[in-house]
Amino acid sequence: MPILVWIEAHLSLLWLITAGLLLILLAWLVFMQVRLSRLLARYLTLMQGADGRNLEQVLDSYLAQARATAAQVDQLSKASRQLEKAAKLSLQHLGVVRFDAFEDVAGKQSFAVALVDGHGNGVVISSVASRQSTRTYAKPLRAWDAEYTLSEEEKQAIALAYQQRI
Repeated sequence: MPILVWIEAHLSLLWLITAGLLLILLAWLVFMQVRLSRLLARYLTLMQGADGRNLEQVLDSYLAQARATAAQVDQLSKASRQLEKAAKLSLQHLGVVRFDAFEDVAGKQSFAVALVDGHGNGVVISSVASRQSTRTYAKPLRAWDAEYTLSEEEKQAIALAYQQRI
């Protein structure tokens, strides 16, 4: 029974301690409520986009755009490869050499032109001008080489076209 006697003797002190603890808990509860309200406000702001949509809708929209962009990149990549193949078959390199074929004809009226694609295939066209006539020759090229005998000027035109390779 000594504890009951001690409690009765200090009952007012125990009430003050309990009231103090209750006030501290109440203050802590108010503090936590204010903090929770602030966090909730931040969360709602975060979840709401600039145009009023929530974050999930915004992210879904961005993911859809990313998928669409990836599909477009794939299409452009395929188109680029096709264009690259087609470009190899187009005339890409040009070499032109003008010259005087004969002593009695001045002004470099004769010429040799090499027209070559990306694989080295094409044609060398030569025109030899004299006072009485002009003769034109065409010689096919395969891999930068001709099956017919080439003049020095034709070889120079092919060399100029060859220098233009990337």
